[in-house]
Amino acid sequence: MRLPVFSPKFTAIAALVGLINFNSVHARTATSEGDEAQITDPVEECTAYYYAPVTDALDGFPTIWQPASILSNDTEALNTWANISQSVPTNIYPHGDIYGDWNDTSYNVASDPDCWWTKSLCTTPKLSSLPADIASIPEPETMGYGFDDGPNCSHNAFYDYLLEQNQKATMFFIGSNVLDWPYEAMRAIDEGHEICAHTWSHHYMTGFSSEDAFAELYYKSCIQMKAIKLVLGVTPTCWRPPFGDVDDRIRAIAEGLGLQTIIWQYDSFDWEEQSGNITAAQVYANYDNFIAKAGNGTFDSEGSIMLTHELNNFTMQTAVTYYPKLKDAFKYLVPVGVALNKTQPYVETNYSLPTFSEYVAGTTTTNSSGSSNSTTSSGSSTSQSSSAIAALSHTMDSSLLAMIFLGIFVLAV
Repeated sequence: MRLPVFSPKFTAIAALVGLINFNSVHARTATSEGDEAQITDPVEECTAYYYAPVTDALDGFPTIWQPASILSNDTEALNTWANISQSVPTNIYPHGDIYGDWNDTSYNVASDPDCWWTKSLCTTPKLSSLPADIASIPEPETMGYGFDDGPNCSHNAFYDYLLEQNQKATMFFIGSNVLDWPYEAMRAIDEGHEICAHTWSHHYMTGFSSEDAFAELYYKSCIQMKAIKLVLGVTPTCWRPPFGDVDDRIRAIAEGLGLQTIIWQYDSFDWEEQSGNITAAQVYANYDNFIAKAGNGTFDSEGSIMLTHELNNFTMQTAVTYYPKLKDAFKYLVPVGVALNKTQPYVETNYSLPTFSEYVAGTTTTNSSGSSNSTTSSGSSTSQSSSAIAALSHTMDSSLLAMIFLGIFVLAV
């Protein structure tokens, strides 16, 4: 059995933080995105705060960090599902459970009738009506640069570093995280990063019933006042299944919501270091192997995507450490949408991404509303920021302890 990134222990902590955040128990007052971005103490960064638009809208969402289901009084969601469900195959059944336990699941991997990525790495659906997943980048010598599982409450040092490098990325945000840390989510889009969905609660998608799988995506990214739309004012048109766990049934649901499925070719396995299932040295070796492939011509005709995370101190620190090496190994590091020349990344038309040629020529943002509307060249490698690295060394680890302590105190009283 393969446990999810957010194991029951982690989910309980996250749910506790959500409880602190949204039941009117707030340790501090956050006034603006800009003020949040200036915080350098990770304990303060990860101390819950009050944000009225989220608090006032919570009745329209499933319980934060819990697997989603359509709310019984959500007429819009029910009607949307009624329309989408007509295009969802009924002969593909849930695989195992949402925690990745497939012990009782028999599946013919050889014929792979469902194009189940977890078992076969299939990215070309068997259903002809569905588009292929994005697993590589069409631009040669290019890396589709991005991070899963944000927004992380303690990411200021990491985002400061990306800002210093004028480096934009694709951020795959979890709906519950967006509601827990709205100002942190705002910083990402305002600094020119592309935002994609990463489900509501981060579980194995093929384990859900079709209706609940719809809810995991709907409450994460759909246009009707839901998580990303509520906080950021935009509706993503891309998503990444947690653990890559997707088949044609789940793809059909995502397609019905207008979401393009983005996978990866290489995995850093940085997310497993916190569980002890893999060592830091093994993660570094995965980065090094990826960089070696760039150096030996593997990506000379087509670029690639590696799975990395905004999950914790280690994953963000490792991203900073390896950024100059990736810049030296690849000709270009760009957001996935930029590599695809997807200039309209959201349903809304008031925001656009630069084309690939614009980005590599130095225009890394176009009409985004943030402070990083910079046209500094992104082509050359720069040295690491020692201040960002120093700050990252104290991020998620200490802040998580602070949140646990605060939660225990609140529950005790």
